[in-house]
Amino acid sequence: MRIHIATDHAGLDFSRHLQEHLAAAGHEVVDHGPVEYDALDDYPAFCINAALGVVRDQRAGVEALGVVFGGSGNGEQIAANKVEGIRAALAWSLDTALLARQHNDANVISIGARQHTVEEATSFIDAFIAEPFSGAERHARRIAQLAEYETTGDIAGKGVDGAEG
Repeated sequence: MRIHIATDHAGLDFSRHLQEHLAAAGHEVVDHGPVEYDALDDYPAFCINAALGVVRDQRAGVEALGVVFGGSGNGEQIAANKVEGIRAALAWSLDTALLARQHNDANVISIGARQHTVEEATSFIDAFIAEPFSGAERHARRIAQLAEYETTGDIAGKGVDGAEG
């Protein structure tokens, strides 16, 4: 599987570890940066580029997921979710990592590098990558509604406030 990763300065050491770990597990890793420590760097472009890589690959039929991380993982998740077609989930436990894939078919996981040990964060990412989407009708229906809203600004028949039409 191709794994797109991005971080900021808070996750740079973890990024290096993760790249080695994922490559050793047989994944193709695409690093979207940063490549060197800069305490004043900004994560949005790095995370957006990783998310764009995931969408581009998935639309081309390439099996791909993304991993973004920073101090808390919050901003990185928000940045990734700005890309159409991305469902980025903040994981803070093994259960949230698994449920992100099972119920939400999340294609990007976000982790707070300052919130977890390297071992914990790596276990969340490994579980996320290995876990398939359940395919349950209720989950697929909800994901379709999110995609509909993302592209049209409405969810037909669901009464989205402020939607035109």
